[in-house]
Amino acid sequence: MEFMYRLISEQITQAIVILLVSLGAARLIDKLLTKFLYRLARRTKTELDDLVIEELHKPVTRSTILLGLSITISVLQLSKPIELLGFRLLLTVAGIVWMVAAMRLSSRMFIWMSRHRTRFQAIQPASLPLFSIGSRVLLVVGAIYTGMLCWQIDLAGWLASVGVVGIAVGFAARDTLANLFAGVSILADAPYQVGDYIVLTGESKRGKVTQIGLRSTRILTRDDIEIVIPNSTIANSTVVNESGGPTIRQRIRLRVGLAYGSSVEQVRETLLASAQNESIICDNPAPRVRFREFADSGLIFDLLCWIEEAELRGRAIDALHTRVYTDLKKAGIEIPFPQRDIHLKSGTLSSNR
Repeated sequence: MEFMYRLISEQITQAIVILLVSLGAARLIDKLLTKFLYRLARRTKTELDDLVIEELHKPVTRSTILLGLSITISVLQLSKPIELLGFRLLLTVAGIVWMVAAMRLSSRMFIWMSRHRTRFQAIQPASLPLFSIGSRVLLVVGAIYTGMLCWQIDLAGWLASVGVVGIAVGFAARDTLANLFAGVSILADAPYQVGDYIVLTGESKRGKVTQIGLRSTRILTRDDIEIVIPNSTIANSTVVNESGGPTIRQRIRLRVGLAYGSSVEQVRETLLASAQNESIICDNPAPRVRFREFADSGLIFDLLCWIEEAELRGRAIDALHTRVYTDLKKAGIEIPFPQRDIHLKSGTLSSNR
């Protein structure tokens, strides 16, 4: 009996010593590892390694303590069921610790990537929530799967149930899922961003993008009417991004028909002067005039001008129409209109344009 008490007391003493050593080792490892890694991180120009160090030193410390607890359980020589239960609890806690650390690290990494758009084109501020939420979902699912394996839970029944539920949800919400997958594609591909002016061909909708969601995109028309468009509709349409390209400037085209006999050089000078006298028109690139064709009723010219942004398109066209009409009238240049000459001959009716 005395031998048993002595053995138990020795085991408890060893367990306490191991636990204290693990706490001290965790503290020591945290300080040494952090200092060493921070010295290496200072030699690099990127901030990514600093983020990794900040998020990893806590789970490393806690894992050291959990390792000490597992050794303590082994030293105590408990019964097999209790010992197995303890190990599984420690593994579950370790999985939760590393899952939380991985979620925090992935979130901060995606934020850092979104600030470097030239290096990571797919991760933009608009698509940042998609990557952040997606990574968290994957980490949680992976942690749950690992935990079920640790506790030896039969996965076949669970997977079968999830499969049946997934099929039912897929049939019941196929339109919602179509919009969801289209929204993921839009956020990942980024054909447009919030603030861009887009035109949906086939839908005859033009407006400013105010919100990009997983299910729909909202645009504000020039009539101050907000339109909610399902992402599946956008995915199946051709999107013209008027704010896209290397610059937000946009070229507008004003087609003018003038009478035969007009001086081409005078027409060029008048049209260029009209554009240059409008403050809403950009000086660089400079306006230009192109002689396009000999039409049935007159000569066709195109006045090509640039504006600072797509939002000014309506006002610029109105200002140019007014200015061009006034200047052509002052210059005595005739704007033709279709005419038809009718001739009566021997009781028959003939017409010539």
